[in-house]
Amino acid sequence: MDDALDELATRVGAALKQNNLWLTTAESCTGGWVGAAVTAISGSSQWYDRGFITYTNLAKQEMLGVSEATLADHGAVSEATVREMALGALAHSRADIALAISGIAGPTGGTPDKPVGTVCFAWADKNGKLYSEKYIFPGDRRDVREQAVTLALEGVLAMLNL
Repeated sequence: MDDALDELATRVGAALKQNNLWLTTAESCTGGWVGAAVTAISGSSQWYDRGFITYTNLAKQEMLGVSEATLADHGAVSEATVREMALGALAHSRADIALAISGIAGPTGGTPDKPVGTVCFAWADKNGKLYSEKYIFPGDRRDVREQAVTLALEGVLAMLNL
């Protein structure tokens, strides 16, 4: 794991622990990389509850309760979908904060409306906060995924207003 990502995950863990909060993750294009980043930190069992890797639409529906209509109307890579993923992760865990990611890491799969590098994020908490954003990251598959992991963790800190 890269030093900057380790440092970021350590900051996220310290902030969650300080606030006595638990994190859950719902990942698609990152395939569990956020979960790997946070569990690389010693003591993460005190603030990381669980992760959902929902790569297919069916997995998003079965594990997180994403609606078939949302997927049909907006696609897997959409703010609507990641918002439902984040809320589903909260509903299916004991966590206080959830982050969700779905995107097109490439090199295939892009469209004119959603080019390679498009990644959608959502962060939700048990108090009703729910934010989502869409980014288009440059680079190859690894670059896109790594940037997504970083932004997802930065979003947790933002949720905590740090």
